Amino acid sequence: MVAQLDKVTFDCADPGRLADFWARSLGWEVDDVDDEGAFIRPAETTDETPWQGVYFQKVPEGKVVKNRVHLDLRPLDSMSAEVARSVALGATVQGRVDEEGSFWTVMLDPEGNEFCILRGPEDGWTRDG
Repeated sequence: MVAQLDKVTFDCADPGRLADFWARSLGWEVDDVDDEGAFIRPAETTDETPWQGVYFQKVPEGKVVKNRVHLDLRPLDSMSAEVARSVALGATVQGRVDEEGSFWTVMLDPEGNEFCILRGPEDGWTRDG
C-alpha cells in the first residue's frame, strides 16, 4: 500500500492574499478562507480527484531561507508571457536560469516563496522532449 497526496501546505502571514495569488495563477478557485487559513482547489474536481488542493496556513514567523520544495509552472504559451502575467498578479522576478540547453525563470510569490516558470510551447518546449 502507498500513501496518497492529500494537499500541499504553505506557511504564510496572510493566507487570503496568498490563496488569491495562487488561485489566479493556476486558474483555480479559492474554496475556504478564515483567520487561520485559506484553501484553493482546481475549478473542476470529482470524487475521484486524488488530492484536495493547496492550503495556506497562518504562522507567526516569516520566511527566512530558500524553500526546500517549490512549484514549477508550465505555461500554455510562452515563459515570458507567463512571467509578465505573474508579475501583474503580484509576483517578482528573482532571476533567469540558462542551463544544459534549457531555461526557466525563478519567481517569488507575494510572500517570497520561490517558484519557477518553465519554457512553454512558444519557447520550443514539447512534452516529448
